[in-house]
Amino acid sequence: MLIWMQGWKSILVAILAFVSVGGELPRPEAATGFYVNGTKLYDSTGKAFVMRGVNHPHTWYKNDLNTAIPAITQTGANTVRVVLSNGSQWTKDDLNAVNSIISLVSQHQMIAVLEVHDATGQDDVASLEAAVDYWIGIKEALIGKEDRVIVNIANEWYGNWNSSGWADGYKQAIPKLRNAGIKNTLIVDAAGWGQYPQSIVDEGAAVFASDQLKNTVFSIHMYEYAGKDAVTVKTNMDDVLNKGLSLIIGEFGGYHQGADVDEIAIMKYGQQKEVGWLAWSWYGNSPELNDLDLAAGPSGTLTGWGNTVVHGTDGIQQTSKKAGIYQ
Repeated sequence: MLIWMQGWKSILVAILAFVSVGGELPRPEAATGFYVNGTKLYDSTGKAFVMRGVNHPHTWYKNDLNTAIPAITQTGANTVRVVLSNGSQWTKDDLNAVNSIISLVSQHQMIAVLEVHDATGQDDVASLEAAVDYWIGIKEALIGKEDRVIVNIANEWYGNWNSSGWADGYKQAIPKLRNAGIKNTLIVDAAGWGQYPQSIVDEGAAVFASDQLKNTVFSIHMYEYAGKDAVTVKTNMDDVLNKGLSLIIGEFGGYHQGADVDEIAIMKYGQQKEVGWLAWSWYGNSPELNDLDLAAGPSGTLTGWGNTVVHGTDGIQQTSKKAGIYQ
């Protein structure tokens, strides 16, 4: 009986210790930065981290970086997703450029999610491989920054609404990144230009298993299909979480190509389920998509869309918490 009681006493002490530090989890020995545990993303200090931020279209407006990043941090964002190019479609963001981006974002106490945009909507494995090769080519900027840089392998690679082809590509891509020594948390966008979350439901576990570090997050882009109404938003989030996978909403808008998106439901249910989100995008969208501009220029005033994301109920100001390294 004494042994039994002592055993339970040890368990109780462990539980109380867990509660006393706010539900923090100890960092796995292999983790040097962000890491995934079940459906949650944790920062390098062991605190659960929920992304609240925006997308910044850097590669198309390279000269605006030093204006945009300070303006974005004023919103209270804890994360900024930065558009990069590997040179396939736009001017390449080289090692020096990426180092400068990471340094500036870190200076402003945000987490940098870096993504390659050139493979958007492509179905060929070669375009995904080009993104992988890009990351390997600039890995000096990533290694040692695992506590502040997350790698979104390829924006919206795989335009087709098909799960198996999408999974096959990533099951090749992820091991190649890991074998090159890149240990940063990885983000994989859903198939169907990011709007086919069934691909994650069908094959996400297999993609996750291909990561030897088990440090991959999945991303849905919620526009007129994946985020059209509250029921769809809830279903899409729940379906992925119920698979035991970690999820963010890597992009979303209020409208898209003339169709409504339920941004309020995305923000509200994201808060309820502790799912991170990154609104698209800071500024500079083409005229037919300018209702997606959060601000009027790199340091401009917030638009109606921007005010919703920053100041609205469940918006950045109410829900954003900085990563542990900045607290």
